[in-house]
Amino acid sequence: MPCKVDELSQVPLFSLLDADELAVLSQQVELRSFTAKQRIYKAGDPNGPAYVMLEGEVSVTLLDEDGQEVIFSEPKHGDLFGFASMLQGLPHHTTAIALEPTTCIEIDRNDISVLMNAKPQAGLDMLTVLAGEIHNAQKVISGRAYRNPNEIIDEQETFGERIADMVASFGGSWTFIIFFAVALTSYTILSNIRGNKSWDPYPYILLNLFLSMLAAIQAPVIMMSQNRQDKKDRVRSELDFDVNRRAEAEIQALSRKLHYLSDLVADIHDHVQPTTIRTPDDLQS
Repeated sequence: MPCKVDELSQVPLFSLLDADELAVLSQQVELRSFTAKQRIYKAGDPNGPAYVMLEGEVSVTLLDEDGQEVIFSEPKHGDLFGFASMLQGLPHHTTAIALEPTTCIEIDRNDISVLMNAKPQAGLDMLTVLAGEIHNAQKVISGRAYRNPNEIIDEQETFGERIADMVASFGGSWTFIIFFAVALTSYTILSNIRGNKSWDPYPYILLNLFLSMLAAIQAPVIMMSQNRQDKKDRVRSELDFDVNRRAEAEIQALSRKLHYLSDLVADIHDHVQPTTIRTPDDLQS
């Protein structure tokens, strides 16, 4: 069924086309309706038409490197799916399934070719819109990419935070303890050797002042490092939450498919199971 110009004008891909260009395209594309649970296309299918979402709900999935099915996109009104395979003439890399009664605009390479021959400027208009779709796809990919929490924290840390980490690391090591013990022992021995001429005779008031100043400075620096460690833990927990949320979504999708397959198997079983007709002889026996 041909598509109306008004419906095409509401599609973001064709939003920059003028009335004449929309009229040419409306004579080429068609409206397609899909029932709930109907597969629109599957991964590996030869290049076919692309689709623009008008109404309904569609789930577009793909298999990642681990062989797990991942929800790539859930097109909304005006969103494209299957477009790259259609333009490149390659098999589909994704699988699209209508989750409820859905209406889409079906577009093939010939439709685009006719439009380009009649209205060459329409190609530039659609490329402008597709550039935005490419950026959105890049965001989806980068969102799924694994990020090391330590790398994220290192990118955000300041010079003061680096200094705090170094001070806390050195202050909590045996190197610091041994160095500090040697320094205190040497200080007291030299002070005792000089006796009354010492710059800091017993009870070492100057040494106590230095130790108090050191403690006063070291304590907040260590607290800064502890706060930074809390920040690291929070970033790790947020990344773990994102991973768990994706895993939960995949498990739920798998559960829905298992229930759907179970219902199909039950329907097939009821359909192929022969109906037994009981005769009076059977009843008497």
